[in-house]
Amino acid sequence: MKLTKSIIAAIAASATTFCAFAQTEPGLTDKTIKIGMFGPLSGNSMAYGFDVINAAKMYYDKVNKEGGINGRKIELVVEDDRCNANDLLAAVKKLTEQDKVFLLNGGSCSGAVVGAREYVERAQIPLVMLNASGDGALYPPSKYIYGAFSISQRAVGGSMVQFAAEHLKAKKIGYINHDDAYGGWNLEAAEFQSRKIGTTLQVQSINPNITDVTAPMLKIRAANPDVLIITTYARPVSLLVKKAHELGWTKPIIVAVNGTADLTQLVENVGNKEAFKNVYLQEVMLDVAGGPKLQWVYDMYKAYYPELAAKPGYPQTYMPYGIPSAMTVVNALKAAGPQPTREKFLTALSKTKFDSKVMAGPIELTETDHAGQKSAIYLKFDGENKTVVPGSYRSAWTYQPK
Repeated sequence: MKLTKSIIAAIAASATTFCAFAQTEPGLTDKTIKIGMFGPLSGNSMAYGFDVINAAKMYYDKVNKEGGINGRKIELVVEDDRCNANDLLAAVKKLTEQDKVFLLNGGSCSGAVVGAREYVERAQIPLVMLNASGDGALYPPSKYIYGAFSISQRAVGGSMVQFAAEHLKAKKIGYINHDDAYGGWNLEAAEFQSRKIGTTLQVQSINPNITDVTAPMLKIRAANPDVLIITTYARPVSLLVKKAHELGWTKPIIVAVNGTADLTQLVENVGNKEAFKNVYLQEVMLDVAGGPKLQWVYDMYKAYYPELAAKPGYPQTYMPYGIPSAMTVVNALKAAGPQPTREKFLTALSKTKFDSKVMAGPIELTETDHAGQKSAIYLKFDGENKTVVPGSYRSAWTYQPK
């Protein structure tokens, strides 16, 4: 009888301890971990997030089918942020305050997700970005925010300069970016890389909504660089490639991953495949989309979404980007142990390093650098076919506290 009473008392004490734990950590029960996801599921920017979320969802489902994380299954709550700062902030607030998720895994558009930094820090909720570069939220490092699992904008610029100099033997580099924070991030690392390896940059910064690129292209042509790097969004890329061809430009053009969401549309907008005779594309995955090294991701997608996979245009270009982000969340949750807290999860995030078998370089996070992936490969593109250039190229830029 005394032994039975002791056992009952121990069970009661354990239950009390667990209940107290569950009450202090939102989104956790003894059987589930609630994760809030968000990205553009509709609107003009849907291609940046719809299938990225689908990829993350199928990976989380795979983890659940394999037993979950330390006995808990992942429960997802998904919101559409439309790639808009106001909608994204509203989604983050709803997931945090109403749905009471344990952590956030979302954000496909850098400008929009950066706007949520202040709220995330105030709410003290972990945010693991989906596929946004999000430099403005990552630097200076925030305790609660990790991201750039595709690539940071600073790594975009640094890697492109390295490729131009190393593979194309460029000494003078033409560089067109946007005249906003997004463009400033990639230019910062491009300038750093250029100084490091002894090249010079001829920079033209343009408005994201520009409709006539004649003036910046004439200035680039007058500077006579060996190579032209374009780091703009997709629409200005088509205008610039078209104008370069009209002006008789025949030297290499390197297009950042930011502008390659829909290559079919890019070629159609340029209107002449001759314009792509000397074009290279930056790619942050370890292989061309659908290539043999990435086939496992596409096979998984087809199995999970057979009806969607049968439609033209699906899976969308950025689909595999959702896998490394979800892998990072799962790895950190496992490392946080059977009684995870947000603090334990954040500590585990800061010690993350693994090969996703999706991206061009390893996913690596530290206490002082919360950007997950910094490497890129390059593809020769003739307007129809893509050929992988051997090797990967990594930005040398690192964050230095001011």
